[in-house]
Formats: sequence, C-alpha cells, structure tokens
Amino acid sequence: MLLKRLEHWDHISFCRLFSRSSSKFCSSGSYWLSKTADGPLYLLLVLSLLAADVADAARFGLLLLVAFSLELPLYLLLKNSIRRARPAQVLTAFTQPHITPSDQFSLPSGHTAGAFVIVVAVACCYPLWLPLALLWGGGIGLSRILLGVHFPLDVLAGAVLGTAAATIGLFLLN
Repeated sequence: MLLKRLEHWDHISFCRLFSRSSSKFCSSGSYWLSKTADGPLYLLLVLSLLAADVADAARFGLLLLVAFSLELPLYLLLKNSIRRARPAQVLTAFTQPHITPSDQFSLPSGHTAGAFVIVVAVACCYPLWLPLALLWGGGIGLSRILLGVHFPLDVLAGAVLGTAAATIGLFLLN
C-alpha cells in the first residue's frame, strides 16, 4: 500500500513538473544544464583546476576519482537490477521526452548521482562554493525531470547515491 502511494505521488509529481517544461526556453535550458553533468566535463573541471594551480585541486581530483569509482559500478548495478521503466514507458498520458535517454531504465538518475558527487567534493574542498554547487546539483536533478527522462524519486535516489559514494570516498581518503 505504501509503495503504491509513493509510486502514485512520484507519477503525479512528474506530470506536474513536466507540464511546466513545454516552453522552448525551459526545455532548452534544461537540456544545456543537464549537459553540464556529462562525465567528461568533470575531467575538464579537474584539469582546469590543476592547470590554474588552484589550492586543493589534487585533493579534489583524487576525491572525485575514488568517489566515481564507487558511484559508477553501484549506479550500473542498481539501474540494471531495479530496471524501473522511464516515464514515457509507464505513463499513458505522457507522449515524448524532450531528449532520448541513453538507456531504457530510470532509477537512479546517473546525472544526478554524478552531480552530487561533485557537490560533496566541493563541500569538502571549496566550502565557500557549496551554495552554488547545491543549486547546480539540484538543478541537474530538476532538469532530468523537466526533460522527461526521470521521475522525482529517480532523482532523489541519484542524489543519495552520489552523496553516499563521495562520503565513503572521503572516509577512505582520510
């Protein structure tokens, strides 16, 4: 009964949020924001910090390396074990997402998981930037819903996964 209620809330919340993404500005903005959470940009971020000789850049990069080495296998294991269908496959009133997802399953959100690895690393190495990192990480999760490829609980699971992987990474490095 509780799971059915949770699923119902998830579907209703998705529909309410996605219905606000019909404007070109919103869908385009969500697309470009979501692209900032693509994996190769994280490497570019670390290399830029190292090249600019920013304090704690090496620690930041090492934390990301350890955290992503935990997050990625867990993400793949969860996604392929849970096998939750994406909104377009589940909701009959929902027609098309704004983008084509990279795979067929939605739980957890990998973009959100990666973003929250970054958020925790920023909190640890550059705490003054944490408010901006949190806004960005939350925006990544919201963008995945607005693009029509994830339910809100997929995003929440991704945030928990990324936060946990980075926190374990911190523990392992200390």
